[in-house]
Amino acid sequence: MFAPLTKPDFGKTWEDARVYLRPACFVDRPHELDDDCLRIADTMVWFAAWHLSLRDNDGVKSAIVPVPELDGWIAAMPDRLADAAKMQRAAVMRPRGALQLGERTVRLNEPQLMGILNVTPDSFSDGGKHVDTAAASEAGYALASAGAAIIDVGGESTRPGAPLVWEGDEIQRIEGVVSSLAKGGVAVSIDTRKASVMEAALAAGASVVNDISALRYDERAMEVVVRAGCPVVLMHAPSAKSDPHEGGGYAHVLFDVYDMLADRVAACKAAGVDSAKIIVDPGLGFGKGVADNLALINGLALFHALGCPILFGASRKRMIGALDNEAPADQRLGGSVALHYQAATQGAQLLRVHDVAENRQALRVWRGLRDAALTA
Repeated sequence: MFAPLTKPDFGKTWEDARVYLRPACFVDRPHELDDDCLRIADTMVWFAAWHLSLRDNDGVKSAIVPVPELDGWIAAMPDRLADAAKMQRAAVMRPRGALQLGERTVRLNEPQLMGILNVTPDSFSDGGKHVDTAAASEAGYALASAGAAIIDVGGESTRPGAPLVWEGDEIQRIEGVVSSLAKGGVAVSIDTRKASVMEAALAAGASVVNDISALRYDERAMEVVVRAGCPVVLMHAPSAKSDPHEGGGYAHVLFDVYDMLADRVAACKAAGVDSAKIIVDPGLGFGKGVADNLALINGLALFHALGCPILFGASRKRMIGALDNEAPADQRLGGSVALHYQAATQGAQLLRVHDVAENRQALRVWRGLRDAALTA
């Protein structure tokens, strides 16, 4: 629960207190507010206030602070917190730039789709559909033709209870598919947490590493990413062990996930990963219940304060069934589109989806609404 935050509260904070800045009060017509609103990076999303939170041993206190008034609040903070707030404000507004993926340039000034291609027998939604290399490659091309900017190829299911796959089997599943798609000019990411699989996929033509463990599961993973100089997706999961869903207890899920990702971003930068190539993902469904997921979605804009593009993936996830009479995975399209549209309204740059055409249509409608608001 949140308690009201006032400026005097900053004068009596604990030594380990943390401050968080989340864009709030989104606006469709920023030109009518002059300097009273700000833009998230180089997206088409503007906001008129900050949701300012202070977290210390006494809990969390928050306030809605109009954009022009933030400097007054920062002046009331101790130097350490003031510096953190200034860095987060700058990070939110800093342009993210484009991703150069082989011959493909993926611009992040509007949401882009990452199509899911699981070449596994047991993934929760599409397991067993794409186990043949030729069929999987054809499915990947279809996703790209439908509007996916990146195809995310995975050879190991990470659903709750899924068995661990030997890296040799995982390589055998993904290598031919990655090679086929890359040779055809498709931008490919490899969804794996194993260094040897990353190496094989990158050698086959993959351009992005998407690691659900945020490079924590395999001690060589960081080295592989640094050496390759490729973009990397750091996803939050409560455990870096075999079962990524273990240990999902949170004091405050939004801030706990943010803190973990902030630590991993810092670790990657320290190891030599180019900050412009780091992407963050809050990891919906990984060790998180429905209430946790809803809190992350409603607070998604907080992750812009990390200064990285946000990857958001809610496609066909269990929470949709939990909110709609236990709808099975193949009947969660409406909920998936709704959640990805919500992420777009908060400035998420990459949306990881199974149903590319339907989500592409939703984004075109979203873009039409944005254009109309800006030009009316």
